[in-house]
Amino acid sequence: MHMSKYQTLLYYCYSPIENAEEFAATHLEFCKSLNLVGRIIVADEGLNGTVSGTAEACQRYMEAVHADPRFAKTDFKIDDVEEPSFIKMHCRYKPEIVHSGLRNPEIINPNKQTGKHLEPKEFMEMKDRDDVVILDVRSNYEHSVGRFKNAVTLDIENFREFPEKVKELEQYKGKKILTYCTGGIKCEKASALLLKEGFQDVYQLHGGIIKYGKEAGGKDFEGKCYVFDNRVTVDVNSVNPTIVSTCKNCGKVTPKMINCANPECNEHFTQCDECGWEMKGCCSTTCMEHPRRREYDGTGYYVKIPQPVNAEKVSKRKHKKFSPQEPA
Repeated sequence: MHMSKYQTLLYYCYSPIENAEEFAATHLEFCKSLNLVGRIIVADEGLNGTVSGTAEACQRYMEAVHADPRFAKTDFKIDDVEEPSFIKMHCRYKPEIVHSGLRNPEIINPNKQTGKHLEPKEFMEMKDRDDVVILDVRSNYEHSVGRFKNAVTLDIENFREFPEKVKELEQYKGKKILTYCTGGIKCEKASALLLKEGFQDVYQLHGGIIKYGKEAGGKDFEGKCYVFDNRVTVDVNSVNPTIVSTCKNCGKVTPKMINCANPECNEHFTQCDECGWEMKGCCSTTCMEHPRRREYDGTGYYVKIPQPVNAEKVSKRKHKKFSPQEPA
């Protein structure tokens, strides 16, 4: 059996961190000492990260995190990968570990109240019941490329818009609400907010779509799962896989998601290969004409390169990657 040399870890942990800014700086140096790459957000409320490196380095990282009593219960989702899923290592302090605008711990605190956690097989057993509504709490670009069969999706560009959409869910107050997201972190606050707003029976998929794919075969998850690293999307369903996303330009069924080649647009969108080459990796003719349009190489991934840039070296890069906006 082929064993991958590298792994990618997805995780989060809501646990108070004193002097979080200082912790972020020291944690960054620790990650670099292991030659890890990735993106970690540190806030007073906890950690949210995706890191990638050799299997040995990832094992040492998980052991170190679990050795800290604050993070002892952190649940790591582990993927074997052929190459590291990031270019660099970032560990930054931010007000929240997932941007929701719900920063007051006296109002929304996942450590005190959140939806009932369902393990993947429990979620699978409940999801098709008549008294159940499956709620996708992710953004448009995420659920456009993949979602659970019959899931309710919301028209949001970023999770911080979720609180404004709760009123649209009033019709489901008498049902069991099963929330889900990529790795579980958004559901912690989404389910807590639903409970605060009077929803009585709220659940969340523990470990999110990623864990569901690993432990329940991904049954009835249609399409691919958007991830916040250079892979962009990953397969989830090994039971009854299908493709649900379509090309933004021509409407053809396609699982491929890219970033617009216009750096000032940088929209996440699905685009077939034919339109990709015809549109030069852009979402519109307007973006095609932008003076700073990046060269499209068929992947639609772009790395943020600090100035000054050696244009000759950039043009020779074979695998351009992009840095997603936030981990999940």
